Amino acid sequence: MAVLIPATSAVAAIDEVNTKRLRDAVTVNSILKHERVFQRIANNNGGTRASGTPGFDASAAYVTDQLTRAGYDVTQQEFEFPYYEETGPSTLSQVSPNPADYESATMEYSGSGEVTGELVPTTNIVIPATPTPSSTSGCLPTDFVPAPAEPAVALIQRGGCTFEQKVANAVAAGYDAAVIFNEGNPGRTELLSGVTLGGPVDVPVVGISYADGVALYEATQAGPVVVSIATSTVSETRTTVNVLADSKKGDPNKVVVVGAHLDSVTAGPGINDNGSGSSVILETAIQMSKLGIKPRQQLRFAFWGAEENGLLGSTYYVDNLSDDGLSTIYANLNFDMLGSTNYVRFVYDGDGSADPEGEAGPPGSAQIESIFTEYFAGQGLASDPTAFDGRSDYGPFIAAGIPAGGLFSGAEGLKTEEQAAVYGGTAGAPYDPCYHQACDTVNNLSTAALFELGDAAAHSIMTLARTRSGFFEDGSRMMRSAEISVEDFEYWGSHLVR
Repeated sequence: MAVLIPATSAVAAIDEVNTKRLRDAVTVNSILKHERVFQRIANNNGGTRASGTPGFDASAAYVTDQLTRAGYDVTQQEFEFPYYEETGPSTLSQVSPNPADYESATMEYSGSGEVTGELVPTTNIVIPATPTPSSTSGCLPTDFVPAPAEPAVALIQRGGCTFEQKVANAVAAGYDAAVIFNEGNPGRTELLSGVTLGGPVDVPVVGISYADGVALYEATQAGPVVVSIATSTVSETRTTVNVLADSKKGDPNKVVVVGAHLDSVTAGPGINDNGSGSSVILETAIQMSKLGIKPRQQLRFAFWGAEENGLLGSTYYVDNLSDDGLSTIYANLNFDMLGSTNYVRFVYDGDGSADPEGEAGPPGSAQIESIFTEYFAGQGLASDPTAFDGRSDYGPFIAAGIPAGGLFSGAEGLKTEEQAAVYGGTAGAPYDPCYHQACDTVNNLSTAALFELGDAAAHSIMTLARTRSGFFEDGSRMMRSAEISVEDFEYWGSHLVR
């Protein structure tokens, strides 16, 4: 689905709302109370709260109980999803003519097993890599010669289309496994990891670096090369839920969806990613009820399942809205990681001003961005824009044309020298050194980040709930030809798709 984006112009004013009572009530201590419960749930369930596991089910039950007690109308939206877990590291080695081992990473939804066979490159590998755009290796069925024998392994270069499409074409051509190497352009040379195939495949698929891909490709040009590839995965259909809590007050024809994903990765408890976002919006919902704050727009607090599997819960929710239901969604606020230890106050770039190509969110997103940036400025705090790149649950909403915005304290990216000068912390180190790891525990939280971003989240939620004015200037916005399309995202959730 594509959405036309309005040319940027003066941002319509959103009412100034006094949110101090709510911000004072949503304390770091109260946020941490929920975080400790999530930690105990993980401790009691194998160290994880991933969707499709008992740890997630217990997390959903806790959130449901807390919101029901607070007086919300709570439902659990059940859906099936492709559960995936890597149960052991992948291996890749050249068997002949020159035995060698290569570092590899299993791609999400790879099949499980071991294959030894001839390595056959696609017909359109580009070495050396040319400036972007470069390789389209494997994007067409004709890029593959028919598998010469069974078993056989396809060698594919990144670029031009999704990994899912490349592997589907390899399987259709008769290959029993696939090795995909990084493209070779700047920023695309390292080990190809953190990749999703979008859904389960039957064959083992691993990623490798550009240098190792070149070495293997050049070896195939000198004669037959036999490789051995092994992966260990679980891939099966399981059931999970979205927890949805509606305020009893507010216009049901103008619904503000306040979202955070509730699941962790299988590797850890996910107390920052995303126990922090979940805890902040949970406590905000509770305190709004206790304080008797009556929203003018209805609030729907959404705790998404299976985000770590590719935004599956939020996508299911948006895809299953009726036309009438879709028309009632006024805005989406997204809070994914608010407690990173080496944090930056990132605000989603609704107006596209920080994007070299000027890409913005759907109409209204610029106004949502301004709520956050003006709040931080009023507190004497800096903020930085972060792109709508498809990495979190705003993705399905902006693809449907719904205005969106939110906050993010940083994940595996490295803090710059400029950011360290403004925010403190360590330049050259990850914003969250425990991102997607077992060490993402209650000890992996910045209370300063929870305080600053938690207050900004509460402020934005109450502002959108109570504002009398809308986003738009009547008749003053011109539509331009730029579009947002799901197919244009490099990420869908935390994993690369192309």
